[in-house]
Amino acid sequence: MPNAMPGRLLVTDDALIMRMRIRDIAREAGWEVVGEAGNGRECVERYAALRPDLVTLDIVMPEMDGVEALRALRASDPSARVVMVSALDQKSKLSECIRLGALDFLVKPFDKERLVALLAKYAPRPAAEG
Repeated sequence: MPNAMPGRLLVTDDALIMRMRIRDIAREAGWEVVGEAGNGRECVERYAALRPDLVTLDIVMPEMDGVEALRALRASDPSARVVMVSALDQKSKLSECIRLGALDFLVKPFDKERLVALLAKYAPRPAAEG
């Protein structure tokens, strides 16, 4: 029986309101939100424990920023799939994140349709049958 969920998501942002917004939109789009993290260190720890299909990762956070967290995620799991979330004025950091292996980015403030499109684009594909 195929899994009804598009995938398992870990939401990382130091702002609770942003985590709630991403979580609610993702759930509405059918994703299972398996965890949330308020900083990069929590993200890396939760990723190791939860192994989500996709991570949304804010760039500017306390303790460990999104760039460092991305480096740590990709070092521990080169197949980690990460979408960066940032404010418009962080273009140079976004470029660095793409070089480090981030799949894409979402610029705050974002509209619901953009997030839903990104989630659909990076939903895990079922293994080919036969």
